[in-house]
Amino acid sequence: MTEQPLTVVCFGDSLTWGFNPADKTRYGHDVRWTRLLQKELGPDFHVVEEGINGRTTVFEDPVRGDKNGLQHLAGVRKTHMPIDILIIMLGSNDLQDRFGLSADAIGLAMGRVLFAATQPTDDVEGRAPKVLLMSPPPLGDFTGKEYAGVYSNAHGGEQSKRLAGVYERLAKDYGVAFFDTGTVISASQVDAIHFDAEPQAGLAKAIAQQVRALVQG
Repeated sequence: MTEQPLTVVCFGDSLTWGFNPADKTRYGHDVRWTRLLQKELGPDFHVVEEGINGRTTVFEDPVRGDKNGLQHLAGVRKTHMPIDILIIMLGSNDLQDRFGLSADAIGLAMGRVLFAATQPTDDVEGRAPKVLLMSPPPLGDFTGKEYAGVYSNAHGGEQSKRLAGVYERLAKDYGVAFFDTGTVISASQVDAIHFDAEPQAGLAKAIAQQVRALVQG
């Protein structure tokens, strides 16, 4: 074991917070992929959960307010520094109809987040972390679902299918790691957005591999 565990901060939205689509509560420590990631990585790592429901990349939410991820990021970094690895998964909320954003526009916004994430801060222990950018899985079918008034299949659903490709190119541009969560987990059929309980263990295993590769690289 190292003298101090490496700090891994998971920065995201409700997919990181652990929203349970079945009853709108927070999944327990034995279910959330972030807590399972801690279990997978073991005592050499300290995994920090920094998820907020409704968080966007850079956009102010005119309905819910205080959801701008870029504005949150500076405080998160200073709170948990030194951060060794910063995992970012945002974009699902940007796909809401009220924002009217394409996958490419969300990519431009994520670029601002990545630029901020890869710069050192002006504080002690404020060195730039290694970054893993995760694309959320494509949204499901909103027909007859609760969030059909917030998301539409024609807009959010279609643009969500393009997000992984946009993020992968963006990760190369900024020299950060990338992982497409859609390869191991899907949006729940309950609400077409969030994660079911069972697949989160597989996601945790996949992300643990990514984290170890970053440490070794």
